Amino acid sequence: EWRFKDLAMIAMVESETIRGAKTCLERRYYLSSATLTAQQFAHAVRAHWHVEIRLHWVMDVVFHDDLMRLRTQNGPANMATVRHMSLNLIRSINDKASLKVRRKTLGWDDDYLETAITAAHK
Repeated sequence: EWRFKDLAMIAMVESETIRGAKTCLERRYYLSSATLTAQQFAHAVRAHWHVEIRLHWVMDVVFHDDLMRLRTQNGPANMATVRHMSLNLIRSINDKASLKVRRKTLGWDDDYLETAITAAHK
């Protein structure tokens, strides 16, 4: 029995990353129910990674998401919700500082925290 009855295409993306003297070649494979040209597919993959980077990379850099050790029951989901709410609060601040610096300042400075909460409420 065919497991992917709506499968329209199989694609592979090859990317090369150079860091210093080290070169890494990575291949990622995709299954799709859409029939796309190579250009359309490349756009779809880039759009997907844009979302991944915008959210997950930020969550890892600002909140060290990958280091979280909560693994049971509702703990991971609850803390993910708290971290996302915190990120929205941090982003509501009209400040030139990085998200990481704003997060730390919110923990240290009550006036800054009040400003952030007021800005988020508007």
